[in-house]
Amino acid sequence: MIRLQNIEKVYRTETVETLALNSISLDVPKGEFLSIMGPSGCGKSTLLNIMGLLDAPSKGGIQIDAQATGNLSDKQLAQFRNQKIGFIFQSYHLINDLKVLDNVELPLLYRSSTAKERKQLATEVLEKVGLSNRVKHFPTQLSGGQKQRVAIARAIVGRPEIILADEPTGNLDSAMGNEIMEILINLNRQEGTTIVMVTHDEQMARKTHRLVRLFDGSQVQ
Repeated sequence: MIRLQNIEKVYRTETVETLALNSISLDVPKGEFLSIMGPSGCGKSTLLNIMGLLDAPSKGGIQIDAQATGNLSDKQLAQFRNQKIGFIFQSYHLINDLKVLDNVELPLLYRSSTAKERKQLATEVLEKVGLSNRVKHFPTQLSGGQKQRVAIARAIVGRPEIILADEPTGNLDSAMGNEIMEILINLNRQEGTTIVMVTHDEQMARKTHRLVRLFDGSQVQ
């Protein structure tokens, strides 16, 4: 589902050149739940952003579902992301001025669905993550765990084949973190969703199919 070939990422300023990723080659089969671990600053989030087509590598190639992405325009990349990939972030990235239902509908605004269809799909996924009684609340009225459930609902409302999760349990206590992991595990098992998760938590990583470790921008396991 995801193929990275000799990915290198270099950040340059006028005086400094930083190698963030060094010769990363990685295949993520369809239906796999993969964890990426490593110390802070080792390139985990950079790698996830490249997988999600939010950032471009300095060298190397990316294929998503057998589609080479190197020659796609910004507009084509945006459309491809919207169709194929859902994102979950540690800091949720919810819009506080929008109600929960409206936050979840956001990815569907870039599709040709009607308002009725958007509302129905958003309502269904909020029920799936256990928040059907919070559709009219604002994010500021929710706990951290509830906000992350909203973020998951927003990520899956468009039925993407891939979920990329950056520290999805990082801001949560262990009990709530386990609940969020159970939602992700069920998505993987029941829907066959391919999931790549960056985490610092060894316990959470052990619940996934495979673990990749990074150190100083290189894959060490």
